[in-house]
Amino acid sequence: MKGSCLCKAVSYECDQLSSGIVNCHCHTCRKAQAARYAPTAKVERKHFRRRQGEHLLKAYESSAGKFRYFCSVCGSHLMAERPAQGHVILRVATLDDAPAVTGISYIWCSHNLPWLVDSEVTPHFAEWLPE
Repeated sequence: MKGSCLCKAVSYECDQLSSGIVNCHCHTCRKAQAARYAPTAKVERKHFRRRQGEHLLKAYESSAGKFRYFCSVCGSHLMAERPAQGHVILRVATLDDAPAVTGISYIWCSHNLPWLVDSEVTPHFAEWLPE
């Protein structure tokens, strides 16, 4: 599977996901992704390769020992890691190819914000809001 940032300056590939997709609701993922939750999956380091633009990656230590990597051109958050662990935490929404697995769990739901939660009455539109 291949993946990239929004501007395509940074790209990577991975052979396989090492876990199912986990949708993380923690406040740091929410802030880093500017979204209600961040779809993530573990990828063993031996299955993850940076292809292009490594010099454009910037890191931010969001919590002790955890580094989040993003493109310095477009700001896309691509992955995170704790260097001592044998895996990286891939932001699966940056994949250009569909993974074989789907979401299996939601974590850190205790950090949910009531004004960011879907309900059955929340309108959904295929594209733009109707005028």
